[in-house]
Amino acid sequence: MAEPSSTAATAATAATAATAATAATASTADPPAPVTKSWADEADEETNNTSTAESESSSINLEALTIDDKEKNSSKFLDDPDDSNIQAVTSGDTPYTSAARFEDLSLSPELLKGLYVEMKFEKPSKIQAISLPMILSPPHRDLIAQAHNGSGKTTCFVLGMLSRVDPKVQAPQALCVCPTRELAIQNVEVLRRMGKYTGIASECLVRLDRDAVHVSKRAPIMAQVVIGTPGTIKKFISFKKLGTSRLKILVFDEADQMLAQEGFRDDSLKIMKDIEKDNKKCQVLLFSATFNDTVKNFISRTVKMDHNKLFVKKEELSLDAVKQYKVYCPDELAKIDVIKDYIFEIGENVGQTIIFMATRDSARLLHQALVNLGYEVTSIQGSLSNEERDKVVKEFKDGLTQVLISTDILARGFDQQQVNLVINYNLPNKHSLRDEPDYEVYLHRVGRAGRFGRKGKFFALSFYSKERNS
Repeated sequence: MAEPSSTAATAATAATAATAATAATASTADPPAPVTKSWADEADEETNNTSTAESESSSINLEALTIDDKEKNSSKFLDDPDDSNIQAVTSGDTPYTSAARFEDLSLSPELLKGLYVEMKFEKPSKIQAISLPMILSPPHRDLIAQAHNGSGKTTCFVLGMLSRVDPKVQAPQALCVCPTRELAIQNVEVLRRMGKYTGIASECLVRLDRDAVHVSKRAPIMAQVVIGTPGTIKKFISFKKLGTSRLKILVFDEADQMLAQEGFRDDSLKIMKDIEKDNKKCQVLLFSATFNDTVKNFISRTVKMDHNKLFVKKEELSLDAVKQYKVYCPDELAKIDVIKDYIFEIGENVGQTIIFMATRDSARLLHQALVNLGYEVTSIQGSLSNEERDKVVKEFKDGLTQVLISTDILARGFDQQQVNLVINYNLPNKHSLRDEPDYEVYLHRVGRAGRFGRKGKFFALSFYSKERNS
């Protein structure tokens, strides 16, 4: 692949989320009007979501964004063990030995077959090699684990759940709580592939449509592994349809959001307390790519005192596998021009694309504008019905659509192997401070490209203007 042209206005490569997001700084615009907030998905268009961009405009040679077979074959795997510097802090005197092979973990033959035959894995990634012995070794201490996007965190807790449950006991023994239905459904799919030969049953608990059978009239859950969203899980527990007395392992995926003040903290803590009433020995696993200091301190007080920790230094939370650029767009029409004149042109060579938007309305309006211009795109945001959201995700994962417009509902954990290009139509800002860049959301968004085990070239483009980033 050719590097961005040096004759362009100014080629800006962002090596880390922070440097790419510096285009968004404090604004002097009028205070934004109150909005209705739904996690990862703004309900209303932000007319005052402004940020002052850097005075120097940035541009790239978009025509250079192509991938050929030679480049695909020459790039290193993203699961190189030197990709990240993970620091482990252990409690007690239990010795943990890093696993060089999956065989070192004393897994069942059925699980090993799932890893090699279904998942096509060759060896553990670095986060897997370090965390899995901690998860699987007695006395099964709680674990707070952080690692880069695309490093293979999902395999850590999915394999942990499959390893801890007894297929002969028909009762919930492992529970995983996720922030969105899309992530819950995806994790169930991974678990069923990995556990294909184990005979372990699983159930997905996500919000049901209005015409579905009410929880109170449903049979009790007998599947050994349950994965779902916090509100639905809490409801099943309260109606005594999800038993917790035999749970051996409780997982919070995207744990920083699950236990953040502005996230799902109340529901998550209620689930934990309900489990603790009947089960004092349940192991708690908290996984995410990001943990800010406030959430990290709160989480440390939430789990058992003798827990283990795995962290990446904040300054090392980069996305080096993804080439990141800023693209100067003076107005909204310029953004649409870039998408229709370049992104669709090079789509077949680049692979699939996700365009992240700030709000539901902006996602809907961009979708309509591109459709009116004759382009085939799909979009997903929180106001769609469950069936519509599931249909959009399935079509994208099946490769039936190439460009997906999304709010931050897919920013965390969404794993589609063919995504090579992520576009920040709007740079993310924090909910509480509208003019402050949200570096963590940026990391999660851009992390949708360059997933675990991939080869190839991956790109992220962030649109900005001198007056505003939206």
